[in-house]
Amino acid sequence: MEAKQIKELIEKYLSGTADPKERSEVEEWYEQIDTNPAEIDPSRIGEYKRDTHRFLSAYIENSGISHHHKKPAIYRWLAAAVLLLCIGGGIYFYKNDVPAPQVAATQPLKNDVSPGGNKAMLTLSNGKKIVLTDTENGVIATQSDIVIDKTADGKLAYHADNKADAGTTALYNTMSTPRGGNYFLILEDGTKVWLNAASSLKYPVAFKSAERLVELTGEAYFEVAKNKNRPFKVVSAEQTVEVLGTHFNINSYSNEVAIKTTLLEGSVKISAGENSAIIKPGEQSAYNPAASKPLTVSATINTNEVIAWKNGKFIFDEADIRTVLRQLERWYDVDVVFTGKIPTDHFRGTIPKNVNLSQVLKVLEQSGVNFKIEGKKIVIR
Repeated sequence: MEAKQIKELIEKYLSGTADPKERSEVEEWYEQIDTNPAEIDPSRIGEYKRDTHRFLSAYIENSGISHHHKKPAIYRWLAAAVLLLCIGGGIYFYKNDVPAPQVAATQPLKNDVSPGGNKAMLTLSNGKKIVLTDTENGVIATQSDIVIDKTADGKLAYHADNKADAGTTALYNTMSTPRGGNYFLILEDGTKVWLNAASSLKYPVAFKSAERLVELTGEAYFEVAKNKNRPFKVVSAEQTVEVLGTHFNINSYSNEVAIKTTLLEGSVKISAGENSAIIKPGEQSAYNPAASKPLTVSATINTNEVIAWKNGKFIFDEADIRTVLRQLERWYDVDVVFTGKIPTDHFRGTIPKNVNLSQVLKVLEQSGVNFKIEGKKIVIR
């Protein structure tokens, strides 16, 4: 991209008016920077690179281009990044209008909570339950003409066994993850499913009917194998998502305000009661039956934030404290209790999912949120 185009895109990015494609272009440009642009003070490049917005703001301001579209004070992310150098991968967190110092990770607390990992329970059609975490790699079951393999790279895969007799009756399995667990699944048709914590997916061992139907509670990311003659449908609560072959994320946790479906590739039809919508890549539908307009579609979605969970991190983009802590509750299998007034601050930043809970909370503490760990309970003061 030319310098003028870059600066125009950065201005839109910083003002919050960039569409998903433009946001992605800016972020890709930023990630590819491996030398110091002339517009940035060479002695401060490392400092700026720890804070994307600060770096981009400096790029604009030092190149003679003014940033006219300032957000209200509550959304001006003026803090320097909080960097925990003692862990693999940095934690960056920002709170509105509060400078955050650089800190080092403290010694782990005695009652600290470890991060989640690959944990799931497989329930076969005959009711047998298999704890995948404790099961050795290899073939763990054969149902009808389908072999179920647990692979060395931590996934469950279904594939046809040519030596077995094909059955005519549809058999259903259910994969469920606890809080603090997630799992990767490949269905019989080749569809890939990433199942987030505290979620479950019910699906046929083999797709034998004219449509491929699965049922979801919680959250999952799907990469659906293309088959124009057999639509793939995901039922979650009162919503049905229909696709032919595409990549999308569904968040249908019961403690969230709405069921959110985010499309990354292809086309998706959302049906919920008497409401329906077709969304395009970069768009997100939200279904809340209690709202005056139950089904809405937004085109200003940070898709990187939506699918960060499957890529081993949390990304928050102007998230309130409740949104942040709901995700931590699921991943660390803890309960959060608020005492006193609930903070109204908004946060943005990136947190790797492979760190202990105390290290994440220390970052929040630097932003003025006080906490105490009591077993599996986190008290926010």
